[in-house]
Amino acid sequence: MFIVIYRFEVVQELAKEFEQEWEELTLAFMNHAHGLGSRLHKDAHGNYIAYAQWPDEKSWKEAGAKLPESAQKLSTQMRSRCSKFEILHTLYVVKDLLKVNP
Repeated sequence: MFIVIYRFEVVQELAKEFEQEWEELTLAFMNHAHGLGSRLHKDAHGNYIAYAQWPDEKSWKEAGAKLPESAQKLSTQMRSRCSKFEILHTLYVVKDLLKVNP
């Protein structure tokens, strides 16, 4: 499994829109591009941190091209809500002890 950790600095007044668009875009990756889902977090500084899972690095790299045009526009719109967007880490899972749906 391949993991990508993102950080989004979202314009405060646009946070609700960003969260909704993040959710819709995550579902689009799951439905069209083999995404395995994501978790959205907020740190103590108000930044959003997302943890996204993919079957492998190739799936992640090719995902954007597999999205329908509406989802590609959604991605652009979501990023426009941010003053900064960055990929913090790309990781390979070594061991997985995360409990799903406790």
